[in-house]
Amino acid sequence: MEFSAELLVIYACAFVAGLIDAAVGGGGLVQIPALFGFLPGASPAVVFGTNKLASIAGTSVAVTRFAARVRIHWGAALPAAMAAFGFSYLGARAVSAIPPDIIRPLVLVLLVVMAVFTWLKKDFGQTHAPRHEGLKEKAIAAVLGGAIGFYDGFFGPGTGTFLLFLFIRFFGWDFLRATAAAKVVNWATNFAALIHFGFAGAILIAVALPMAVFNILGAVVGTRMAIRGGSGFIRALFLVVVSVLIAKFGYDVLKAWR
Repeated sequence: MEFSAELLVIYACAFVAGLIDAAVGGGGLVQIPALFGFLPGASPAVVFGTNKLASIAGTSVAVTRFAARVRIHWGAALPAAMAAFGFSYLGARAVSAIPPDIIRPLVLVLLVVMAVFTWLKKDFGQTHAPRHEGLKEKAIAAVLGGAIGFYDGFFGPGTGTFLLFLFIRFFGWDFLRATAAAKVVNWATNFAALIHFGFAGAILIAVALPMAVFNILGAVVGTRMAIRGGSGFIRALFLVVVSVLIAKFGYDVLKAWR
């Protein structure tokens, strides 16, 4: 594919997506609209497959960088990741049985609740005080991972952001450690989706590989900002991303009702 101004915009968006996704999740809000906007001839499956290949590259780098600097709670992260991997496949299968439009209003309500809760509870995610351990921690992690994995396979937008909130809410972690663990689970869901799109031949390799490079560069910057800024910085960015998600889903819901 010949280089063009459109591709330059796509690669710039991949960098921004990698940065945001590494810190709080929600990179798809940037990357997917860019692909739809500047690759108008591509089918939705190709757009999502291309997005997943670029995203998993950045997520892989984010996981390794967080693991080197932050203590990841592997006892919870791994069971959540394994459950998410399996249930993301079931979610993808459920798309044909349940219209995704039914889910949008529910997701909008959940996002609003998340935003209000985080905004009002100023100490939410600011201190690291784990509440569970052992089998109980693993069981809760598997349930959360399965639910988010199903959501990612079925619908997708905001997966990393939901993970971040749930890990803080149920495990008592701070934003930084919750972000690190969320990247592990997010990698598993991306990998499951990538297998699906890869076998379907729905990946535009010529676009996805350069995007992956820029997504990795964004992830390097994003993880550095998250580690240096700590939980306070991540909380502020989290609220920004959730606000953007609310605006997007609110618009989609109103558009569907007209």
